[in-house]
Amino acid sequence: MARIGVVTFPGTLDDRDAARAVRLAGGEAVNLFHTDASLQDVDAVVLPGGFSYGDYLRAGAISRFSPIMEAVVDAAKGGMPVLGICNGFQVLTEVHLLPGSMIKNDHLHFVCRDQVLRVENADTAWTTDYEAGQEITIPLKNQDGQYVADERTLDELEAEGRVAFRYVGWNPNGSRREIAGITNERGNVVGLMPHPEHAVEPGFGPDSILNGRRGTDGLAFFTSAVKALVATG
Repeated sequence: MARIGVVTFPGTLDDRDAARAVRLAGGEAVNLFHTDASLQDVDAVVLPGGFSYGDYLRAGAISRFSPIMEAVVDAAKGGMPVLGICNGFQVLTEVHLLPGSMIKNDHLHFVCRDQVLRVENADTAWTTDYEAGQEITIPLKNQDGQYVADERTLDELEAEGRVAFRYVGWNPNGSRREIAGITNERGNVVGLMPHPEHAVEPGFGPDSILNGRRGTDGLAFFTSAVKALVATG
């Protein structure tokens, strides 16, 4: 069984939700704490959402110095699948596993809504159970969700197919080029602002009778990783 670690920092809110998503996808969720120096032989890591260290200084800025992150960075550089959700995405940019940065939403307000995304890259470790061009609906909740990068970096992300997800219908935070999530060159590290772990069970995620969705559009993040790990394990 694929062992997927879920990291808890002081201020993390969605670690239990992420762990449940892992279990629903058929994996074993392993609790990891920010002070751990070891990843406990996990096969993949999820950095969940929340407000680590109260988002003091800058969202994710303090978490990068946690002992666990040295192990995560080394493992990611070795090819381990790593998913950063919301605050986890912010942490991934702070440790430079992903380029760019996250700043305050352009409207300067916290936003919480069901958000439509378009899957731009279905070839990463976390997206193979989707199809390129597929539109999914998962919850979004953030106040520091505006993705920014210089034009050269944005052009490189576009040219290399490293924009993993894009906002559809409305850009909820002013992110450059409607970018909701990106991946690294290797495709094993993915970060996004919306929360797939909140759309993994019928009746508990965004439902739509008109388009047939039953609130489970986020589950494929976790089944993608579990299947890939089982296949290679």
